[in-house]
Amino acid sequence: MEKKQALERIKKLRSEINHHRYLYHVLDRQEISDAALDSLKHELTLLEDEYPELITKDSPTQRVGGRVVKGFQKVRHDVPMTSLQDVFSDDELFQWEGRISKFLAKKNPQFEYFAEIKVDGFAVSLEYDDGVFAQGSTRGGGVTGEDVTENLRTIESIPLILQSDFSSIGNQLGIRKLFQQYPLVQSILSKKIPKRLEVRGEVYMTKDAFNEANRQQKKKNLPLYANPRNIAAGSIRQLDSTVAASRKLEFFAYDLVTDMGQATHEEGHAIARLLGFRTLDLVRRCKDLQDVIAFWKEIGEKREELPLLIDGIVAQVNDGRLFERLGVVGKAPRGAVAYKFPAEEATTIIEDITVQVGRTGALTPVAVLSPVRIGGVMVSRASLHNFDEIRRLGVKIGDTVVVERSGDVIPKVKGALPGLRPKNAREFHIPKKCPVCGFLVAQKEGEVAFRCSNKNCPAVKREHLYHFVAKQSFDIKGLGPKILDVLMDSALIRDGADIFLLKKEDVEILERFAEKSADNLIRSIQDSKNIEAWRFLNSVGIIHVGEETARTLASLFADSIKKKVVSPRAIHSFFSDFSIEKLREVPDVGPVVAQSIFLWFHDVVHEKFLQKLDGAGIRIILPSRKKDSFAPLRGKTFVLTGELSSMSRDEAKEKIRSHGGAVSESVSKKTSYVVAGENPGSKYTHAEKLGVPILREADFLKLI
Repeated sequence: MEKKQALERIKKLRSEINHHRYLYHVLDRQEISDAALDSLKHELTLLEDEYPELITKDSPTQRVGGRVVKGFQKVRHDVPMTSLQDVFSDDELFQWEGRISKFLAKKNPQFEYFAEIKVDGFAVSLEYDDGVFAQGSTRGGGVTGEDVTENLRTIESIPLILQSDFSSIGNQLGIRKLFQQYPLVQSILSKKIPKRLEVRGEVYMTKDAFNEANRQQKKKNLPLYANPRNIAAGSIRQLDSTVAASRKLEFFAYDLVTDMGQATHEEGHAIARLLGFRTLDLVRRCKDLQDVIAFWKEIGEKREELPLLIDGIVAQVNDGRLFERLGVVGKAPRGAVAYKFPAEEATTIIEDITVQVGRTGALTPVAVLSPVRIGGVMVSRASLHNFDEIRRLGVKIGDTVVVERSGDVIPKVKGALPGLRPKNAREFHIPKKCPVCGFLVAQKEGEVAFRCSNKNCPAVKREHLYHFVAKQSFDIKGLGPKILDVLMDSALIRDGADIFLLKKEDVEILERFAEKSADNLIRSIQDSKNIEAWRFLNSVGIIHVGEETARTLASLFADSIKKKVVSPRAIHSFFSDFSIEKLREVPDVGPVVAQSIFLWFHDVVHEKFLQKLDGAGIRIILPSRKKDSFAPLRGKTFVLTGELSSMSRDEAKEKIRSHGGAVSESVSKKTSYVVAGENPGSKYTHAEKLGVPILREADFLKLI
């Protein structure tokens, strides 16, 4: 191909590639496949390799990092890059508005706000000369930043050349809507783009990209990255731009600095989007602060579902001229504020470490904390999980610690801050005796847990009853821990079987009860007498037998008997015939679990308990033995780890079961697949060591 022809082809290829970049990164639309787009880029690369003199800075091929700089040059911002003032409550938000009113000398200022999500990213400034990306810089101290142009070039969502011809995309739905919504914008863009244009925004990394980056770190036995913002910031400040190019960084614009005639911040967003910049979809024009608060609450509910990390919303005066008039206070604009979500981490002091006794007799250390507000909730206790965890964390009584709370998750201690350790900090020692009954504490070989040796420990009995009536067990509505405590303290019940022997007259005389509430409780108890087999096996509290193992045992029993409904005695008769060796042949049952099941069904106390349940009228419904014709996952065992974005953990389990598969709580060589969501735990690492196939969420969804 002659040079003239090559030039013409290169121009067309660049235009076509830029067109599809705009569709994908700005409008979230895709006309051709990734493979087809890669093919266009490959052709362009070959032509530019043949004619290197035709390469320009705005060519899509120039995104690939390669140039290593000796150091970052200082860049002075014509307009300082400010930071935002943070507020953490509705009251503080109204106080901010009050300061604006005072500055304007108006009691009731009438203006709109523009609100958008606050992404936890790294702020940068982009400058364009004649529509071509010329320079990118960091915020730095606000007045002076650093030139990171080479790194920013590698980010696909940053346009190397601004969109100026809307004829090819004007029929796109998103473009039509913008033109219809903002007639001024269409008028502005009909004019020539300014010779020099500045846009500001955030470089960020999605949750998926961050998790993938950490998986790669694990494979290389390298330290894990702390959070997406740190890796984004670190990538942009690398002297070797190939590092930034290797990481899946993204960019969105939040401010059009150049005056193009936009009257509001909202119009600035629209212009930026039309010029080729990705802008946020989660935005709202708000007529007052009540609207801002409603938006904040709405975003807070969606927070976990979003593909990127956010820590609140940004609210600012929408009117551009008024915003400029309000000016800056210190390093923060007076007309904008960041309304942060309640912190999910905080520091506090461990005042003491106590020990709780669970339903299996396992002792769990609990940190007693100086009360601290985390996630909008006052926290005074946090789990330390087990005694090994105390040693791992290096925690002492008196330490200042970092405590984490996410959503409804029980608060946990993440680590200590040794630099703040007082001289009188005390080591915690594992108790030799149960703190409830005084019996000796023992640790079985191969187990992490220390357990109370007293089978009749009051704490064990109480916790077992809580478990017995819980959702994944008998699921007795209206019978929670508080009512169980009243029944136990009144000596009306000693074990789970006693619950089904209660009469209305027994409970209606108790505190918290009246005739109607007593009726409702007794009815709920009677309605729960017919129970699914897996729920029953889960309810009786066999050590190491959770929901999944209970389902496996229930299916094993169902496959061996023709009846649909059986008694607790029949369950005992069946499993007491099993040896440990025979139990070990059952899927999802290892040597420790097999021994636990064997010992439970050969304990006279448990045999009498099952007989008592039988006499109380408990009947067990077996799962259907009929094979589902649609069972593509039959014979496959799955283990779930991490958080799935498309469904809850329970929903994923049901999907697997409905397709004939089985779910296990532990990874072994028998495991078919480990499904890894966001923030996978130790199961992921264990699967890697055993060579068990690991499915990402997208691959898992293809199977179901």
